[in-house]
Amino acid sequence: MKSITFENLPYYGTKRGNGVNIWRLGLFLVWVIAVTWAFSVFIFGTPNSFSKVMSKQKYSLKKNITYNDELELRNNTVSYRNDITQTTAVNPEKESDYENCDLFKGRWIPELNGPLYTNWSCSTIPESKNCQLNGRKDVDYMNWKWKPDDCELQRFDAKKFLSIVRGKKLAFIGDSVARNQMESLLCLLSQGEIPKDIYKDYEDRFRIFYFPAHDFTLTVFWTSFLVDGEDKGIINGSTTNVFHIHLDKIDVNWAQKLPGVDYAVISIAHWYFRKNYLYEGGQLIGCTYCNEPDVPDLGIPFAVGKVFEHVLKYINDCKECNEDLLTLVRTFAPAHFENGYWHGGGVCNRTSPYTEEQVNFASSEWELRSSQVNAFEKYKNTTTEGKRVEILDITRAMMMRPDGHPGPNWKDQYGQNHHDCLHWCLPGPIDIWNDLFTAVLQKIV
Repeated sequence: MKSITFENLPYYGTKRGNGVNIWRLGLFLVWVIAVTWAFSVFIFGTPNSFSKVMSKQKYSLKKNITYNDELELRNNTVSYRNDITQTTAVNPEKESDYENCDLFKGRWIPELNGPLYTNWSCSTIPESKNCQLNGRKDVDYMNWKWKPDDCELQRFDAKKFLSIVRGKKLAFIGDSVARNQMESLLCLLSQGEIPKDIYKDYEDRFRIFYFPAHDFTLTVFWTSFLVDGEDKGIINGSTTNVFHIHLDKIDVNWAQKLPGVDYAVISIAHWYFRKNYLYEGGQLIGCTYCNEPDVPDLGIPFAVGKVFEHVLKYINDCKECNEDLLTLVRTFAPAHFENGYWHGGGVCNRTSPYTEEQVNFASSEWELRSSQVNAFEKYKNTTTEGKRVEILDITRAMMMRPDGHPGPNWKDQYGQNHHDCLHWCLPGPIDIWNDLFTAVLQKIV
């Protein structure tokens, strides 16, 4: 019986010219073999020839997310993660020479592999940071990575991080942005081990998570100022949100929990952006955001610099603290409000990073960062034997990321439709902080 495929070839079914037909058939078979060989070379010899295309196609489905598409988004993101982990050929990253590299000076470049977790693969993302679930349609803000000028920053590796911190306790100490970093780390680590939720206080400000397979404890200690800050009082039944800040008096709410901590990441700043009165030795020395004839406005960089100096001294002198306590100063993470502020109609709706040329490094944000760096420089070489101070200088990188905030895509508990241009989407640019954190640990542990 004649092949159905060959039946359609010219002259195959004719009774004339059999020699010619056989010759043409031979040429056709040679052509088929050549094409098959070339196609095989392309498939097996070209890294990621189709997997990148397929991954990119599936990931782009997330761009059309709405609240009615939640189930579809879940399926798409799971499929996307499977593509990344199963079909994409991964080349081992070259070990970076962090010793000779300034990790904090660099630029943002595209990350073709997408984020390490999704809005569905991490169950602990707070609703207020779950920007995709809350209706954000663009996804490009998740697809950038930080590239130091002098080395390659390795992507976060949950197994590597957990091996470094095995048997240790890590505390993020600061305001809601410090908690934001802890939430990012929790999502990243959950890809390696699911933690146990051990404790939260009634205000959900102090949290403890435990990773039993690695005997690792992850905590967050809430503090608005790192030092003692008292609300000035109540007027007409409501608080004034004006604080008396004692620059040389530690906030005992977190300090009493410090003994037993192996790694402490300290940070604050945003609560200083309001009218506050500053004290040293119990005496009023000035204020911030004030206009009073007998009280000088000393500025936020002054106040924050003083606070970090005092906190670093307190930690160094702490007799009950671990002898090998490592403290990291996490520098200021700027907000990106435009055309107003939180309660004044400010918005943030950009969808791509700034270039370095678009950033004002003479701004008050950079001055604030410099005050923290100066405090770090003062104490980095004067710590008690065994204790160490390092810096997590994220300010430059984050000044370039106006696209990474929730903006209107968060649950405003007050129903006033404010844009959140202060905190960071998860997943998002804040995940890079923990890439940098890992690199710092690798340099010293």
